Amino acid sequence: MFFIVAMLCSVSVFSQTTKPEPRVKDASGVRLPNGQQVLKVKEVVPQPDSNAGSSGEQPVFDVVEQMPSFPQYTYTVTRTLPDGSVSSNEIVVFGNEALMAYLSRNIRYPAVAEENGVQGRVILSFVVEPDGSITDVVVVKSVDPSLDREAVRVTRSMPRWIPGKQKGQAVRLKYTMPITFRLS
Repeated sequence: MFFIVAMLCSVSVFSQTTKPEPRVKDASGVRLPNGQQVLKVKEVVPQPDSNAGSSGEQPVFDVVEQMPSFPQYTYTVTRTLPDGSVSSNEIVVFGNEALMAYLSRNIRYPAVAEENGVQGRVILSFVVEPDGSITDVVVVKSVDPSLDREAVRVTRSMPRWIPGKQKGQAVRLKYTMPITFRLS
């Protein structure tokens, strides 16, 4: 028997990664502390690189006003009662709870990893597109090739998300998600 634990986090620091034009700092006419004057000096201030492609696609945000979320997820739990009757309950979950339910019901622990006792946390990064689709799935931290492949497979098979929004518009957003594979 094994357990799969999925934890969610969106790691980011900057609100948008677009490349503005380089700024030029002009130091002409500035007096130094020793009384001397700088006559003609210019310094180009470097700007951060952009994640946007050269083909005019939208920039990829790290943080937005409204972060993306996993859609509603419904599953059925069937139980056999002590009197022999069968009880079925439909469970509806939202957000992070829905994502964890989806992952736990759809991840199949790779047989080779199970036989070799391999376990650990695979960290993935992907882009949630404005239409909610998942693209650019990348393994950020690898554990084992078989666990990595399974984590990528289940991430690519996820239903469309509710996209993130910036200024009321759906935008591309980079999302980071760890998936922990644990044997018991």
